[in-house]
Amino acid sequence: MKNKELKILLSAPRGFCAGVERAIEIVEKSIQKYGAPVYVRHEIVHNKFVVDDLKSKGAIFVEELEEIKDKTRPVIFSAHGVPKKIPEDAKDYNMTYVDATCPLVSKVHREAENLHRAGYHLILIGHQNHPEVIGTMGQLPKGSIDLIQNEDEAKKYNTENKKISYVTQTTLSVDDTKDIIKILKDRFPNIREPAKEDICYATTNRQMAVKNIAKECDLFFVIGSRNSSNSVRLVEVAKKSGCLNSQLIHSQSKIPFDLIENSNTIGISSGASAPEILVDNFINELKNRFTVSIDEVEIIKENVVFKVPKKLN
Repeated sequence: MKNKELKILLSAPRGFCAGVERAIEIVEKSIQKYGAPVYVRHEIVHNKFVVDDLKSKGAIFVEELEEIKDKTRPVIFSAHGVPKKIPEDAKDYNMTYVDATCPLVSKVHREAENLHRAGYHLILIGHQNHPEVIGTMGQLPKGSIDLIQNEDEAKKYNTENKKISYVTQTTLSVDDTKDIIKILKDRFPNIREPAKEDICYATTNRQMAVKNIAKECDLFFVIGSRNSSNSVRLVEVAKKSGCLNSQLIHSQSKIPFDLIENSNTIGISSGASAPEILVDNFINELKNRFTVSIDEVEIIKENVVFKVPKKLN
């Protein structure tokens, strides 16, 4: 039954962003420089394929520094960023560390610190327990930054502080944050906003690319991990943009061939931590069963590159 014709609209840009490429390169170059093993605190990026590949090259993943048996080995901090306390702990342990925090996340960290120093009480728009949120909140003393996750919390938020400001997680839905920010501005007209939006270029571009084609699709697939914030947001964006049958394809997913059988046009994108090989593998599975035509729809060319730390070159 291979004669069923299937049109694929391939969303572009998709997949790896500059921060993810840099983080993976940092782990690989650290292994080259220091030998194996090197330790990585938290998944370097949220993708099982990437993590497994780096494990095979000599990386050992831990959640906390205490778990590292051999403290003479280097440790790398993930792209999501870490609370201030973590590098301090590494210094106390006399550990060599390499910080792979995405530069766009570091920008939010510096922004939060500067606002705190200027006497502002901070609001962080983000998702609880996401490592990026833990890292950003961990830049400031306890009690000086509050988390708001949705419009409801924005409506209920109260503070005695006269000077308030907000920053956001870099991987949120552009539209959702817009609504939360509007509520905060209506309620606190003097709230200070970031000089430049915190949501990163890659998140924005991938969401715009999905929006651009979702309404033409009967089904939409986002290749990415369940704990990848930007991948989960892409599924939401596809649904809101006109393709209600949108779903995440992660490492444990079964491809829903029965649904695809009843579709003429499917959309495909991938999260910022998903390697292109996973998209290729998915498309090859479809080619085994259907007569496939692929149309790549690119809305913007990305040419952002972040350099790895000098000590690894």
